[in-house]
Amino acid sequence: MLVSAGVRGSCLFELVFSVLVIINTCFGFGSARITSSFVRSEWPSVDIPLDHQVFAVPKGHNAPQQVRITQGDYDGKAVIISWVTPDEPGSNKVQYGKSENKYDLSAEGTVTNYTFYNYKSGYIHHCLVDDLEYDTKYYYKIGDGHSSREFWFQTPPKIDPDVSYTFGIIGDLGQTYNSLSTLEHYMQSGGQTVLFVGDLSYADRYEYNDVGIRWDSWGRFVEQSAAYQPWLWSAGNHEIEYMPKMGEVIPFKSYLYRIATPHMATNSTSKLWYAVKRASAHIIVLSNYSPYVKYTPQWRWLREELTRVNREKTPWLIVLMHVPIYNSNSAHFMEGESMRSVFESWFVRARVDFIFAGHVHAYERSYRISNVHYNVTSGDPYPVPDKSAPVYITVGDGGNQEGLAGRYMDPQPEYSAYREASYGHSTLELKNRTHAFYHWNRNDDGKKVPTDLVMFHNQYWASNLQRRRLKKNHRKAGIATDL
Repeated sequence: MLVSAGVRGSCLFELVFSVLVIINTCFGFGSARITSSFVRSEWPSVDIPLDHQVFAVPKGHNAPQQVRITQGDYDGKAVIISWVTPDEPGSNKVQYGKSENKYDLSAEGTVTNYTFYNYKSGYIHHCLVDDLEYDTKYYYKIGDGHSSREFWFQTPPKIDPDVSYTFGIIGDLGQTYNSLSTLEHYMQSGGQTVLFVGDLSYADRYEYNDVGIRWDSWGRFVEQSAAYQPWLWSAGNHEIEYMPKMGEVIPFKSYLYRIATPHMATNSTSKLWYAVKRASAHIIVLSNYSPYVKYTPQWRWLREELTRVNREKTPWLIVLMHVPIYNSNSAHFMEGESMRSVFESWFVRARVDFIFAGHVHAYERSYRISNVHYNVTSGDPYPVPDKSAPVYITVGDGGNQEGLAGRYMDPQPEYSAYREASYGHSTLELKNRTHAFYHWNRNDDGKKVPTDLVMFHNQYWASNLQRRRLKKNHRKAGIATDL
């Protein structure tokens, strides 16, 4: 019942179902381009009131709040635990261990704070906990005395090309009732780590002290997930917070104080771009709102990072950014063109599997296409099918207060495979070195509805000789294939 030597633990029924239903969606332009006509009766796009229980402040004097973790190193054997104490610095220590209520290890972190207009933040703690064991559940405790709080997290499996792992993908979340629906649905999905594609709190929709207050409420809002599994962050336009009339002109000020990333582990000079390896994936995070043209720090860093990718060990190559490179929604149409012109040829050459973005408040998935042959004077002036190109997926539908982007280009471009203006989230289940199952899940009036389901073949292992070997194995197993 195995379809290839690399497939371990895959259900044959699920494989056949995915291939037969979604055949021809992974490569080239298909005849199954879909613009969903679904219209949902959404909740109002307004932020949840601050006195709602989802923003509740933990009990106890100076109790830690806004707790979250992210990967703390390049290889997945460390986490950075972040939290805020509202009244005074308190302890910087994280106590942790492998048994509940038994904390035989500890690590010391750092503490800082900042001002934004007349708002003064709480004391922001970041603590690196390293030298962890793979595939192990750790319990951790932060805070002092009766106000201390306890959580847990699971480290990823050892890096291996055939290890199974599930990522969630969320973008443009905000803190509305639609945001809450997305977060609750994701927490039921089985996702083990969130890939967040920018626009976190939407606090910049407020002014003066309310900007900081809404960062705090959002931190408490996402704690229900982010304290227990890593969220890998990328920054969006709503994190820039350039507000000169309030005297605030330092871009990303709140974000850079509050959000930790493992950028130094990958020789990045900024928290805004970095990379990690996790399970069978190599994940690269880019910043659309930082310089990236030739010779800039981000350009130099990405050129070097792509040479470090080893598809024999981490076959799945994933890129996160905020602005979609390919998008057929009238909202933010072609805003990603400048980054495309700089990096698309690199993505194709590296055979990137997926590029996830947000920004557009809707969902869209492309076919594998590229526009790398156009050079202003000659070449194909439009995107064309390209089996070496990534699939571009826009997941900017988390639920923020700006509402959905419902106006698409008509007719649907040939490069667009599926698009729908609804709130939701995605999951990407990496089965092994050759196959992954991707789901986009719509928030349908409070119910999670898996709407776009695709099986993808890995760009590295399903190419050239590997593609022929897989085709032979599929034929022996009597399975239809898109190879």
